[in-house]
Amino acid sequence: MGSHSGQVILVTGAASGIGRAAVRAIVSGGGSVVAVDRVACGDFEVDDLDRIVAIQGDVTSEEDNQAWVRTAVEHFGRLDGAALNAGIPKSGDIMDLPIAEFERVMSVNVTGVLLGIRAAVPELRKAGAGSIVVTASTSGIGGDTNMWPYNASKGAAINLVRGLSQDLGADAIRINAVCPGPTETGMTSAIKSVPAVYDSLRARIALGRWGKPEEIAAAISFLLSPASSFITGVALPVDGGVTANTGQFLPR
Repeated sequence: MGSHSGQVILVTGAASGIGRAAVRAIVSGGGSVVAVDRVACGDFEVDDLDRIVAIQGDVTSEEDNQAWVRTAVEHFGRLDGAALNAGIPKSGDIMDLPIAEFERVMSVNVTGVLLGIRAAVPELRKAGAGSIVVTASTSGIGGDTNMWPYNASKGAAINLVRGLSQDLGADAIRINAVCPGPTETGMTSAIKSVPAVYDSLRARIALGRWGKPEEIAAAISFLLSPASSFITGVALPVDGGVTANTGQFLPR
């Protein structure tokens, strides 16, 4: 995909899964990363560890988001983009799920994204251009049984991206969303432990398998890079063909 030579990118949710793979893709492409997670980030298995600064924090904290951007500027001299990947799942019955749990998933998956954008934009304006990528989901494009809190949060994240693309384009700041389908990460490990559910989801994927974090990270890497310089406001499915299906028939 596109080169990240000279770029400085902020990545949230960087300790595992898609976020960890994104850090590796950016560094492998010549970029530097401020890697953020609520838990300590471990070994990223890259040759140039000096181009990674790992920090713990909370995406729902305005102060933490601003601190991460300051770290990028203080350590690397600039900020060129952000991969706002942190998120949490949530499901439950519409009548039984405590409102506090719904508010928590909205806080992380929507407000956390907004705070990341607001913290990054001033430095991207100073740089004269930039790119922001939000990890949404195919669950933000359509609905899933019993997953209405997650559907609502990811749908909101997608339309936040679309709306802000209209406001930030004049600053040469691009903003896009990637929408993963079933992907083998720590967040989905519980599903994999239930073979009937895992296989049911796999059967709905045209390519016949779950995705890998590196495949989602490749799309994030592309959208952060100069190779995608005329793409903004897009919600890109990276789902093996799930959203191409009408839902009436299973893939062959």
